[in-house]
Amino acid sequence: MAANSYGGDEAGLICGYLFDAAAPEPVRAIDSAQAAAWLDTGASPSSDSAFLWLHFNLSHAQAERWLLRHAQLSDTFYEALHEGLPSTRIERADDSLIAVINDVHFEFSFEPSDISTLWISVGPRLVVTARAKPLRSVDALRTAVKAGDAPRSTTELLEHLLRAQADVLVKIVRGVTSRIDRIEDELLAGRLDHKRARLGVLRRLLVRLQRLLAPEPAALFRLLQGPPAWMAEPDAQELRGSTEEFSVVLRDMQALQERIKLLQEEIAANVNEDNNRSLFVLTVVTVLALPINILAGLFGMNVGGIPLAEHKYGFWIVVAIVASFTAVAAWTAFRKKR
Repeated sequence: MAANSYGGDEAGLICGYLFDAAAPEPVRAIDSAQAAAWLDTGASPSSDSAFLWLHFNLSHAQAERWLLRHAQLSDTFYEALHEGLPSTRIERADDSLIAVINDVHFEFSFEPSDISTLWISVGPRLVVTARAKPLRSVDALRTAVKAGDAPRSTTELLEHLLRAQADVLVKIVRGVTSRIDRIEDELLAGRLDHKRARLGVLRRLLVRLQRLLAPEPAALFRLLQGPPAWMAEPDAQELRGSTEEFSVVLRDMQALQERIKLLQEEIAANVNEDNNRSLFVLTVVTVLALPINILAGLFGMNVGGIPLAEHKYGFWIVVAIVASFTAVAAWTAFRKKR
């Protein structure tokens, strides 16, 4: 179907599904024309529990226009579309839920810039998700729905999406942990390379993920204290449980940040030790060359009265004096080093 193409159909619809537990086919894929007919005419399926999920590509010029024409969403949803990249939150707007979820790109390469926003509007009969770039969590949900996963309600669909995002975060934490383990092994083996820069990138990634993906507790608390009338109590409990999974992942991210900080301090200490060793060698060379430089300067002034100028063994006497002072300077320097 055209609706399942990468960039979406003529309305920017990437995928659309009609869920109806009472129908012979609980999940049915639809295109933008069928969705518009369902929304405009109010064509009721065989069950009041039926609802629609539409996933849009905001990079398509017609996507927002189609939503304005057919979806009748809250103004808060359209305001959230133009806010930029705020933190993750779920809040109530009139009789619907507006969620802003920051997710990682489908082609995630462990860079802090590989994060974009997914906007969600949840009502009793309609769920709209919209994104500008391919994201992993919503794609995982779409794959699960195509495989036969049929949520019973719009709230359960939102809860499945949040759990999919938590699973994506767990995989990211595992990937970061694996990279940190390799860097730590290289550090213990004495191969410094550029691990400090790589650790800095991973730490910035974790900080950005923690700042953007952590749900706002106040907004979620207000929602769960006063949910919409159409939200059943079991669905509210499931939503609360899905958001609690984020706290576990965020604690793991905090532990990884502390581990990266300790590794960076260890690398910095090794670098300082190497610098001190190089500075000591340079100092010793300078000290050892000081006696011969002083004597060479004195004997090279070409003035009368230079001692040992006519002596038979004058050169060797001067060499002995230089060697003696150099030996004393070397003994002093290495004695302090030890």
